[in-house]
Amino acid sequence: MSGRLTGENSRLAMAWLGPWLVGGCLDLLLQGVLFCQFVSYITYYRDDKGSFRIAVAVLALLTTLKSIHAFAIMWIQYIVYFGDLPGAILLNYTTWWQSGNPLMVAIIGVYVQAYFCFRLWVISKRWYVVAPIATLFFFAFLAIVVATYFISTADGPKIAHWFAAHLSSVFVGDITLSFATAFFLLKTKKNVLPETVGLISALIRLTFQTAAPAALCAMFNLIFSQVNPGGSGITSTAFNMALPKLYAISMMWTLNGRRTIRASHSSHHGMATSSNEISGGRSRAQRRADDMELGGIRVLTQIETVQHVDVRDMFDPAQSRGDGKLGDARGQIDTKKSDEDSVHYAK
Repeated sequence: MSGRLTGENSRLAMAWLGPWLVGGCLDLLLQGVLFCQFVSYITYYRDDKGSFRIAVAVLALLTTLKSIHAFAIMWIQYIVYFGDLPGAILLNYTTWWQSGNPLMVAIIGVYVQAYFCFRLWVISKRWYVVAPIATLFFFAFLAIVVATYFISTADGPKIAHWFAAHLSSVFVGDITLSFATAFFLLKTKKNVLPETVGLISALIRLTFQTAAPAALCAMFNLIFSQVNPGGSGITSTAFNMALPKLYAISMMWTLNGRRTIRASHSSHHGMATSSNEISGGRSRAQRRADDMELGGIRVLTQIETVQHVDVRDMFDPAQSRGDGKLGDARGQIDTKKSDEDSVHYAK
């Protein structure tokens, strides 16, 4: 690649090396966003359950290693192979760190998808709802394993076919997961008192907001992976490099969003919300109740009773008990005597 690239060499560099550069820069940029989210989580959720802290720590490790991997690819392509355009292009098929990149992306993707599938199970308590979606994600992972094999053999058409199977399964799974989660939240919304409708609405908005970036990236990844599958470029690589970070951002966005939702819901309905809570701090009573609790949902039954439901169960598997309904009533049922009843939360 000595001198100025012209003609066919310029086209090859843009089609085969350009996407790695763009994708690597996006990877590093999004990792910066993730570091901010990790710091926020450590600062505001020090009393989270151990399982959640471990899950976040593993995600931080995986995404950091992926960014190191992205930087290494760019260094090798543009520094080590400077002046050797054919050799730099062949790295896509002859080295494990580039041919195995889609599999590394899928590992982070399936890790985050497993979290959201478990969250759906906690909300719905219906294994037959979660099982088909989880199976779809598992098939997507197997498809990318097969695609990785064909990358090593430089079989362009089969790479495109298995990438299509992987990315279409991921896209459909993400959409189905989001709508299923929203559906069961909406079912809960029908049975709550007016002052807690806003809490459920906020959770529904959060579901789609966090799912949209990764789903759109997977869609564009699918589209560009099928353009000229015979092997005239790898434009989809740019989207593929950004995809795992968008998945990780969606998971951290969901975990960190609990504080804002709780504080906003409390202030809208006249509950005491200190500046310390809004900024992320918590009182001693809140720490005892555990930070997974978003607040109490009061469900109005047909016999004019008020049932207190702990919505932290939709995030915290350790608190998940009951009869298949959202949350856990914990046996707290009060007779509704007047509109002046005070609001209190399940402990």
